[in-house]
Parts: sequence; C-alpha cells; structure tokens
Amino acid sequence: MTTITLEQAQAMLPEIVRQLPPGEEITITDDEQPLAQIRRVPRTSWPCKAGSAKTSILRIAPDFDAPLDEFQEYME
Repeated sequence: MTTITLEQAQAMLPEIVRQLPPGEEITITDDEQPLAQIRRVPRTSWPCKAGSAKTSILRIAPDFDAPLDEFQEYME
C-alpha cells in the first residue's frame, strides 16, 4: 500500500487520482499517522458502446495480406 503526506496530496490530488489503478489504495498521512485512504472505484460505463462503429467506412489496403519483403526467404 502506498502512502503520501497530506501536503503531497494537497499539491497533486488530481494527478494522483488519475494515475491510481482501480482497486488500489493510497493512504494519506499527517505527522506519520494515517489520516485517510483514497481508492479508485471500478469503471461502471465505457466511453463507447459495442457496435458503435458499424456505420463507419473502413478501408483495407489491397495488399493487406501480401507477404512482407523481409519475410520472403521464410515463405519459400
């Protein structure tokens, strides 16, 4: 478990919360005594929905599955 001082938390709280993985905790201390704990909650929604790109036009190059020149010797 990571610990930081109250002064560090006050100076960098937004950055600390953004970098905190879900489920991990940080303990904030004051005079080396535990004062509070911060835990990032698991995400409950996602930025996009499944199937939301189905109306997008995708382009695949005609030579997409052609062998690469660097691997010609392995293809023989």
